[in-house]
Amino acid sequence: MRGKKSQERGFTLVELAIVLVIIGIIIGAVMKGQDLLQNARAKKFDNYVKSWEIAEWTYFDRKGRFAGDITNKNGVIGDVAGEQTVTTNAVYEITNANFVNPPASSITMGSYTYYPIIGNGTASSVIRNGILICKAAAACTSTFTSDELVFLESYDTAIDGTADPLAGNVRGITAATITGGAVTAITETAATTWDTTATGFTYYFDKPR
Repeated sequence: MRGKKSQERGFTLVELAIVLVIIGIIIGAVMKGQDLLQNARAKKFDNYVKSWEIAEWTYFDRKGRFAGDITNKNGVIGDVAGEQTVTTNAVYEITNANFVNPPASSITMGSYTYYPIIGNGTASSVIRNGILICKAAAACTSTFTSDELVFLESYDTAIDGTADPLAGNVRGITAATITGGAVTAITETAATTWDTTATGFTYYFDKPR
């Protein structure tokens, strides 16, 4: 009986400590992997928005005007009715411009999908052309979750050097008027940080007018 009891001994403190260390390492690796995955998604998001800016400037070099400035060619996208239809707005023109590598009309990351809507808005009392990123193809009404705000902050920091939705070329949006697939008016956020009141953001990509 004594021999049997000696064979049924439990774990020693050293063995338990080793097991706990291994579990801690595994948990740390999983959490680090999640951070790396989130960072990779943010970079993918950054590149997606940038691809639309590149497409607009490429279109300008090819046509002598921005995509979506098809009627009066005054350098402002979507400012008149003739530029606010499903076949004259900027996204449509770029998508059908026969680029070798056209930008994607949407981007999906996990359960989130984002769409570009291009047009004009007023930043600091001047007219600017902007690429608006929203959660619907023809509207900008759905707010961003706290998880999604990571993407907005990342892009803002990449462009402006800081995550400030009130300043620079990247601005937080709480509402926007979309007409015929073109942005015709933007309501910028009053929040000093990126929060869940944002329904999107606009990237003003050219000089003020």
